[in-house]
Amino acid sequence: MTENPMSQPVVPEPPPVQGPVRIHPLDRPDDHRGMSIESVRIRLAWAKLVWLLAFLAILLAVSYLVPHIAEQTQYAITRGKQRAEHDFAREHLGESPIGEMSRAFQMVSQMVGPSVVHINTTGTDGRILRLSNRSRIPAEGQGSGVLMDSSGYILTNNHVVRGASDIQVSLADGRKAKAEVVGRDGATDLAVLKIDADDLVPAIWGDSEGVEAGALVWAVGSPFGLERTITSGILSAKHRAGLAGNPNQDFLQTDAAVNPGNSGGPLVDASGKVIGINTAIVGDAYQGISFAIPSNLAREIYNRIKAGRGWLGVKLEPMSAELAGQLGMSSTSGVYIDQLLDRKSPAGAAGIQPGDVLLRWNDTAVNTPGGLRNLVEKTPVGSKAKAVVLRSGRELTLEVIVGQRQQSLPVES
Repeated sequence: MTENPMSQPVVPEPPPVQGPVRIHPLDRPDDHRGMSIESVRIRLAWAKLVWLLAFLAILLAVSYLVPHIAEQTQYAITRGKQRAEHDFAREHLGESPIGEMSRAFQMVSQMVGPSVVHINTTGTDGRILRLSNRSRIPAEGQGSGVLMDSSGYILTNNHVVRGASDIQVSLADGRKAKAEVVGRDGATDLAVLKIDADDLVPAIWGDSEGVEAGALVWAVGSPFGLERTITSGILSAKHRAGLAGNPNQDFLQTDAAVNPGNSGGPLVDASGKVIGINTAIVGDAYQGISFAIPSNLAREIYNRIKAGRGWLGVKLEPMSAELAGQLGMSSTSGVYIDQLLDRKSPAGAAGIQPGDVLLRWNDTAVNTPGGLRNLVEKTPVGSKAKAVVLRSGRELTLEVIVGQRQQSLPVES
């Protein structure tokens, strides 16, 4: 008989063997779990704080170090550039046009310096000539001058020595000498002095008409008593006339610094030649504008004074219609001889008489006393001149030997 498998008993499987149970820290009992979470949070907070402080420290270091490094780098670059420029300039400056110009300036000073003198005066009247109510010619007991002849003739401004009882001249080599006035010309504000000294270095005349506006010029003198000071500028303009209401004054304008004490000193060109005599400034001190008497006019007056100004020795009256009618003349041409200042004067010696009308001087028509004075003064002393006079309706030609005007004589021809 066959057994039924379903009838056999079922043997149960043994239960699996379980190892020790491992518990995750987060699954531990609440008391241990809470303490661990808090510890982690604290650690994380400290870590964040440390990182934040470290970040702030880095930012602070960067904010300080980066500008410092950049600044030091810039300084280094600048120093390097300056050093390179310095080395280059040191090597090549002597060859540059600036060096040549500087040497040229020095040579101008050396050219004219020995000829410039400082003038101290005693007893000057101290008057100041104002030009058009804005400019003035300073006169403060001192000034400048320039030697124009090795025999001791000095050209300066009339206002520097006007009214002086004593004139002392300081030369460039330190010597001092007493000066005498040879002659003065108030119309042009020029005067000529004479000193007794040897081994003098005269300046050289330049051509004031030949120099043009914009040319370099130098003014030399003793501003505020600072002897032989040289300043430079340009010739700003020419023919500045009428500034003092005097037609004889025709100035050069320059921006070279001129101050009280410069008066009478030379204005020179790039060759060191005298093209003007510094005379006037605007205001009480230098304000960028100064004026000089042109050398062409100064030279003419200098030569005239040095040689002696012509003198006729008469007192003149202008012709009027009434006087012309009394003399039976149809016009007012000529000048009337009112009187002879001296019978031995050039006019008296030539036969000129009071009551004559002088019509022409060396073929030049005469119409005013001032015109005749200028003609006579320009005539060389000792030369012969022809004077045409009208006397009792007849014209006479007389030969006059021109005399020399003395400083003490009145202002008559």
